[in-house]
Amino acid sequence: MNDHNAHLPYRPCAGIVLVNREGKVFVGQRLDSTLEAWQMPQGGIDKGEAPEAAALRELMEETGVTPDKVALVATAEEELYYDLPDDLIGKIWGGRYRGQRQRWFLYRFLGEDHDIDIRTPHPEFRAWRWAEPQEVPHAIVGFKKALYERIFEIFADPLSRLPTG
Repeated sequence: MNDHNAHLPYRPCAGIVLVNREGKVFVGQRLDSTLEAWQMPQGGIDKGEAPEAAALRELMEETGVTPDKVALVATAEEELYYDLPDDLIGKIWGGRYRGQRQRWFLYRFLGEDHDIDIRTPHPEFRAWRWAEPQEVPHAIVGFKKALYERIFEIFADPLSRLPTG
C-alpha cells in the first residue's frame, strides 16, 4: 500500500467459518470477480451492530442460511486486518477504506445442503462448495491469503475437536 493511502481507515467487517458435519468449510465464488478465487461469508458491520450479529446477517444475506441452522463453536479474540492492493484502493467501498479489520466466528452448520441458497435478494456468490480447511487459504485472492492462514491458525484447535461424519 502506498503511503498516500495510510490516512484511510480500515472498514469494520465480520466473517464466518462455516463447517459442515464432514469438517469441510463453506466457500463461495464472488459474482464481481473473474478470478478463480473462493472466500468465506463476510461483510461490513453496520453502525451500532455487534460483530457476531453482523456475521450472522452476512451469512444469511450471502448464503440464505438462517441462524437456527448454525451453532457457535468459537470466536477469534483478535481483530484481523488486510490491506487492499494499490490498484483496488479508490475503486471499491467508495474509496473510503484502505482495507478491512475483521472479527471472525467459527460456526457449525446444522442444516442440509438444500438449506444453502446463494440466489439471495442481493447475491454475492456465483457458485459455492465445501472445501477442506487446509485448502481454503490457497483458494482466496492473494492479498487475503495471510489473513485466511491466520484465521485457520486461530481456529485450529476447535476445528480439530469437531466431530465429523
